[in-house]
Amino acid sequence: MILCCGEALIDMIPSPTHAGRDGFVPHAGGAVYNTAIALGRLGTPVGMLTGLSSDMFGQQLEAGLQESHVDVSKVITSDRPTTLAFVKLTDGHASYSFFDENSAGRMLSAEDLPVLGADVQALYFGGISLACTPGADAYGALCAREGAGRLVMIDPNIRPGFIDDEAAYRARLMGMLAISDIVKVSDEDLAWLFPGTDGVQSLLEAGAKVVVLTLGSKGARAITARGLDVKIDSRPVEVVDTVGAGDTFNAGVLAALSDMDLLSKDAVAAITSDQLTRALTKGAQVAAVTVSRAGANPPWAEELAG
Repeated sequence: MILCCGEALIDMIPSPTHAGRDGFVPHAGGAVYNTAIALGRLGTPVGMLTGLSSDMFGQQLEAGLQESHVDVSKVITSDRPTTLAFVKLTDGHASYSFFDENSAGRMLSAEDLPVLGADVQALYFGGISLACTPGADAYGALCAREGAGRLVMIDPNIRPGFIDDEAAYRARLMGMLAISDIVKVSDEDLAWLFPGTDGVQSLLEAGAKVVVLTLGSKGARAITARGLDVKIDSRPVEVVDTVGAGDTFNAGVLAALSDMDLLSKDAVAAITSDQLTRALTKGAQVAAVTVSRAGANPPWAEELAG
């Protein structure tokens, strides 16, 4: 099983009303939540470790996980509020205003987190849950405690506006990257992490076995510690919006690795060019469906087969 560890929140998506002005419709979301949902819909064994509220939005989030066949046994429930993210769409691209103080997800502590069993083969971390303390510290502790013998994938998806203490954030993230096997980053992430240097090489030197670069309309590229360099083109599609695109790309990559029985540190360290190509291609295929429709609504396996 792949365990997705991080935020689950409500995206408040603008929608026209009969009165003429836009209202906001609550959609289940969050970077790590979206990846878990996409994996479940692809038929990959997946669970979610997060903090959920007992409020109506938390119930909506848990129901969404269950409907997409995501294991919720490691969800930690409290009476704190759900994180809300109000979305503004401009030409299909999303920007966000977050309401996250004292939320069920953000206030997780290391003491809340369970010891993981042998059924968990891989850990996935990412999104704002790596920036917002105290929860970010809890996920860092979980990675350090449980990541040594399991495949670890991280998509930092760095948002500087969420970072209150840059030095602490960098130290926590670099500690997690040292344990990671796969790191998915954008050009913007690399420029922020390693200004003026070769960011890919810096990630490989930090410990990553595979660095995946998403290149927008130019596709994706993967570079390995063994010197492989693989690139795929993006899939032509009419973009409705980009909400959840990177999250579902990550799910496609992980699903392909699971299908190829590569969910281990040793297997990813020895990955071949063909296997990398298959993983990137699956990621692009899943993301292309997601951006072709409104909201983070990843495809089911049967949609891809059709």
